[in-house]
Amino acid sequence: MLKALTPSFFKNSVLSQLPVGLRFMLLSAFGFSLMAACVKLVSASGMPIFQIVAARALISLVLSYLDIKRKKIPVWGNNKPLLIARGTVGTFGLICVYYAIAHLPLAEATILQYLHPVFTAILALLFLKERIQLSTIICIALSILGLVITVKPNMLASNAIELPTFAVGIAMMGAFFSAVAYTIVKSLSKSEDSSVIVFYFPFIALPLSLILLGGEIQMPTLFEAALLLLVGIFTQIGQVCLTKAMQTEAASKATAYSYIQVVFSILLGAFLFSELPSVWTLLGGSLIIIGTLINIFGSQRAVSSS
Repeated sequence: MLKALTPSFFKNSVLSQLPVGLRFMLLSAFGFSLMAACVKLVSASGMPIFQIVAARALISLVLSYLDIKRKKIPVWGNNKPLLIARGTVGTFGLICVYYAIAHLPLAEATILQYLHPVFTAILALLFLKERIQLSTIICIALSILGLVITVKPNMLASNAIELPTFAVGIAMMGAFFSAVAYTIVKSLSKSEDSSVIVFYFPFIALPLSLILLGGEIQMPTLFEAALLLLVGIFTQIGQVCLTKAMQTEAASKATAYSYIQVVFSILLGAFLFSELPSVWTLLGGSLIIIGTLINIFGSQRAVSSS
């Protein structure tokens, strides 16, 4: 698997000089960015978001099941109610993320998704009784300021263009559901294998998205079918490389590297959709990312000193 993810032409390239964890995180971020671009392309044809979610879930379900069988572990896990909750919350989060990708510029949709650390910190305080540190408070303050600048730039410049309020709200809901999913996963990781946790996501997402879709299935063209397949493949590449990055690099560094996805999204948005982010998007997004990085490394320092 590792050889497949690191083609031979990379071995003598600049990438070969980078730390292994950074290489995997770059591939992960690029995979997720390509996934988002494929979602935006196929949604532009009028394909329902629920159908895109169902297609991605079907591919992930097969790959996740094969992974569990390879490990020779029980499929259904131990804490079934919490596993089902993780799958349900993750499904609604994915629906919101895909809607935001379809209705917002790619860069803005990606930036807003990175608000999830703010929600995660609040949820961890409420349900896991984790203490909020100064770095987290700074993160929340900078993220809120960055959000306002990105979404409501006309508060600072009268000629600035606002993002559509409803789509922004859905994007923030996606970040919130992602935070809830991360909080549940953190609890499940004490008793469940990671492959089982991953499996429950498409296991719940597939039937739930089909129910929400109703009978409005759009028969895809060959090109659309290829895009749907690529959504699943690029998602799997992103997840596998993210896992490898976490295994070969400190979690805080690996998470910090993941923000290169914003850069990839800006480049893909400009190249594929002629989307050029405004100076307000770049400023607001920078504040959100800086705030999150402060939180990541501040939390790491607190753990090291305790």
